[in-house]
Amino acid sequence: MANRHRGEIEARLDGKAFTLCLTLGALAELEAAFGNDDIVGLAARFERGRISARDAQRIIGAGLRGAGYDISDAVVASMQADGGAAGFVDIVARLLSATFGGNSEGTPEGQTADEEGMGAGSGRGPFPGTT
Repeated sequence: MANRHRGEIEARLDGKAFTLCLTLGALAELEAAFGNDDIVGLAARFERGRISARDAQRIIGAGLRGAGYDISDAVVASMQADGGAAGFVDIVARLLSATFGGNSEGTPEGQTADEEGMGAGSGRGPFPGTT
């Protein structure tokens, strides 16, 4: 079971439950992949709320590897999420919120980031408590 206080989330990929976590190593991996010099720059990139499919693939892959799975981005690209493309957006939004967000309660069990007002189209970006 995912521990929100450690920045973990649970996600279903290919019909299986996975824990994802953006550890310090996973964040360093994303800094290198996105060409950011620091964590603040990385957070600012995500806060803009414009994340491509390739970005989502890298974020989910880093989150899986951060949680201890040996899964490459190429394998992530072939996975399916519950809810299709919207499911991937939800996973990324919840993972970024767990890592950078100010919502200590997290998304209630069974509620998506969009339902909580954090997903695409909410105008708030992926981080709760920000505009």
